[in-house]
Amino acid sequence: MNTQLWPDLTLAPWEDTRDTVHMWTQIVGKVRLALEPRLNHWWGVTLYVSARGLTTGLMHAPVGLEIEFDFIDHVLRLRTTEDQLRTVALEPRTVASFYEATMTALQELGVQVRILARPVEIPDAIPFAEDVRHSSYDSAAMHRCWLALLQMDRVMRVFRARFVGKASPVHFFWGGFDLATTRFSGRPAPPHPGGVPNCADWVMEEAYSHEVSSCGFWPGGSEEGSFYSYAYPEPEGFRSWPVVPDSARYDAGLGEFVLPYRSVRTAADPDAVLLDFLQSTYEAAAERAGWDRVALERH
Repeated sequence: MNTQLWPDLTLAPWEDTRDTVHMWTQIVGKVRLALEPRLNHWWGVTLYVSARGLTTGLMHAPVGLEIEFDFIDHVLRLRTTEDQLRTVALEPRTVASFYEATMTALQELGVQVRILARPVEIPDAIPFAEDVRHSSYDSAAMHRCWLALLQMDRVMRVFRARFVGKASPVHFFWGGFDLATTRFSGRPAPPHPGGVPNCADWVMEEAYSHEVSSCGFWPGGSEEGSFYSYAYPEPEGFRSWPVVPDSARYDAGLGEFVLPYRSVRTAADPDAVLLDFLQSTYEAAAERAGWDRVALERH
């Protein structure tokens, strides 16, 4: 298996799978939210790209617990530091079925956890136990998605390493189903206006309590998904800043720069194209907002 490939992610054939797995990641993410200490900007609730898929990393429940979406063998693997293991099949099944199986597996492992059992950050928040609408799973498509996430994670780590100021890990937010990393200027930000569907405004206020330049990838917004970059608060002149490559543009509806995944995948040097996009959009935020770039960047 050549994990250096940037695979085709044309969304139309697997959009239903994306939406179903999005709900599954919310269930697992909410378990991590319930078990882990609360970190700034919600860093303690995310998932991470792993050698097989997406993982919570080690949690303490009080036994050590890790939950991993394995997109090679297509199982959800729940394992503890006491050498206990449970699995839930990743296959065409409803969100309700996945939720029941996952919570049962946790109980069998002796993990007592209560979660808000409905999704967030989407308009139509069907409670997990009642969701029989989402039931698709294309294993080949999810494997390709994971292969792409491997490459994104690798390149975004290189980009993150250029910054010596406060910066998030490269992590996967299950609310929006996106891989992201965020840089901070060190200055406080005005309260976020909120308005995210089925998400309390104070949640966004915590996420954006300080001035940021954030970037990532979301499997939507274009034929094969989109890389994005935005600033909060958005400084004057940000959206008109010249960025590269030519296929990048500012989307006024989203309030962020976007770059089609296809532009990266089909480039002669995908790493360079993606890094150029991340760097030029960060510079739009840092320059227009007057960040102390000498102090914050690695030279």
